Amino acid sequence: MAATREDVLKALDQVIDPVSGRTVVQEDMIQGLVVKDGHVGFVLEVAAGRGPQSEPLRKICEAMVLGVAGVKSVTAVLTAHEGQPPEKAAERPRHAPPAPQGIPGVGAIIAVASGKGGVGKSTVAVNLALSLSRLGLKVGLLDSDIYGPSVPRLLGIRERPEADGKRINPIVKFGIKTMSIGFLVGEDEAVVWRGPMVQSALSQMMADVNWAPLDVLVLDMPPGTGDAQLTITQRVPLKGAVIVSTPQDIALIDAKKGIAMFRKTQVPILGIVENMSVFVCPDCGHSHAIFGHGGARETAQQLGVPFLAEIPLVTRIRETSDAGTPVSVSDSSGPEAEAFLQLAKKVAAALENSPRPAPKIVLE
Repeated sequence: MAATREDVLKALDQVIDPVSGRTVVQEDMIQGLVVKDGHVGFVLEVAAGRGPQSEPLRKICEAMVLGVAGVKSVTAVLTAHEGQPPEKAAERPRHAPPAPQGIPGVGAIIAVASGKGGVGKSTVAVNLALSLSRLGLKVGLLDSDIYGPSVPRLLGIRERPEADGKRINPIVKFGIKTMSIGFLVGEDEAVVWRGPMVQSALSQMMADVNWAPLDVLVLDMPPGTGDAQLTITQRVPLKGAVIVSTPQDIALIDAKKGIAMFRKTQVPILGIVENMSVFVCPDCGHSHAIFGHGGARETAQQLGVPFLAEIPLVTRIRETSDAGTPVSVSDSSGPEAEAFLQLAKKVAAALENSPRPAPKIVLE
């Protein structure tokens, strides 16, 4: 019999917050609780400045929930909801923030991003990851869109990830390792989390998942240029970003904003992909530039970044994506899969030729 929300809260109501002397439930420290088919996820929200020292409390909460009958796995995220106290902020050195740390066992991390939603970014990210795998690379795919995760539907994943006590084991599908907040919540359930909760969840999905060994980890970024994107660029050293846009002027305006954001955070732009480039009529085979054509290529030339690929607007891509069997695996010999494969080859070549960081001399 699967555990219920009430069962989980009853267990957490036995965990005492050492600062207040009351339980974490009484202190309203448990946020975003999700209980689904024996898999539990929640946020332990503590006061500003208590983040690092509250890790033992998070582990106690996790252990208590794991002891509940019917619970198969627990994902507990720790977040401090008000940010750093003023006195601590004043102590921070006034220089550039420390360089982001990599994920052990992961060779390169790349972001697939867009300035706005609705341009097919997740479809491109999934097919790019699968195509990189076809090239013989060990590939992972992290769905970084907390509010609108698409990877579970695009890959047809309905099971929940298991944990080994300390870390989460990603789900392997079509030969690639995957992780998404969508594995822990239902398709129709909304993730109603504030910014700090989202940042903590992203950090844990990068650092507390058994990704290694990987040659490439593809991040399906949320659309836009907000907190989540900045969190990712600050937490992990991105080897580069792939920008996805449609040929529409409005989409290209937002794509330029995305490129500007990555440049400000010193992330190399691997190139631009024009998705939904032309519509190919399934009956007559004629091509129609419904959203215009060539805008992304022209934008790439204006901004001095590579133009990577034109992905057509065809029914087959939509149908295979909705079915959870992306075109790169369900019709790997077709022209659409070939377009994604050529994109993957260009991305792999860019990663291979990317400059290595120069050694630093540190004087103590």
